[in-house]
Amino acid sequence: MIVDDGSTDTTRECAREFAGRDDRFVVISTPHQGLIAALHTGLAQCAGDFVARMDADDLMHRDRLAAQTAALVAAPDLVAVGCHVRLFPRAHLRDGMRSYERWLNRIDSAARVRADAFIECPVVHPSLLIRRPTLAAFGYRDQHWPEDYDLVLRLLAAGHEIGVVPRRLLSWRDGPSRRTRTHPSYRLERITACKAAFLAQGFLAERDRFVLWGYGETGRTLCRALGEHGKRPSHVVEVHRGRLGNTIHGAPVIMPEELSRLRGSRVIVSVAGERPREQIRTALQTMGFRELRDFVCAA
Repeated sequence: MIVDDGSTDTTRECAREFAGRDDRFVVISTPHQGLIAALHTGLAQCAGDFVARMDADDLMHRDRLAAQTAALVAAPDLVAVGCHVRLFPRAHLRDGMRSYERWLNRIDSAARVRADAFIECPVVHPSLLIRRPTLAAFGYRDQHWPEDYDLVLRLLAAGHEIGVVPRRLLSWRDGPSRRTRTHPSYRLERITACKAAFLAQGFLAERDRFVLWGYGETGRTLCRALGEHGKRPSHVVEVHRGRLGNTIHGAPVIMPEELSRLRGSRVIVSVAGERPREQIRTALQTMGFRELRDFVCAA
């Protein structure tokens, strides 16, 4: 099924092509009312057990639906599964997107989806296969941040698990006209606002103070967003000795080894690099902090 809401020439071309090629395809034409309206229009027409998402100009491997369906059938505790992706065309792919692709393709389990959920959206929306009753119950919301990330975080917050088939089963098109590059809901500040809202409602729900590890641009941006929810740092962990003795937002700057006296605190690790993030994870676990209970990584 293709929902043609007239939003792009590509959608209209795909709708015409598939409608003429195979009568099993259903094309639903609607006035252009935005992506969320189109998603709900398509969902209302679905009658099967599972709903697969895909954008009109992406490509999928012939095994994708079979592999993802088998994963959901084999694991009743999962409400959805994604898969690994390959971005294309490669010639003008930006370094940031190449890095995101590598990171996505290292996520290979429901545990990793949950642990990495506040770094970036850990499942690409066009790769998602989800149980229809679950999607119908949660739906999509317009919160002026990415509707797909919002759905993933709501599912996780409700205690649901999202798995990953660790195979590259989706070719995900990148380009300057993509919604993620052009729509204001996908700007970095709106993505950060989304993370902060869910952290405030979940991990920090019972705390107004938290320990922030990292005060580079990533940490500063998240700290400001959490402040909008009344959540402020009690301490800031930094490895730069020049910052010791200073205060940031009224919070003293401390070295990592001083965290051992702050057990019971909630720690947010907000650094951009994957390698330093893994080093911090190891250090916190060595000190007796448990991920998702005592600390969470958020980029």
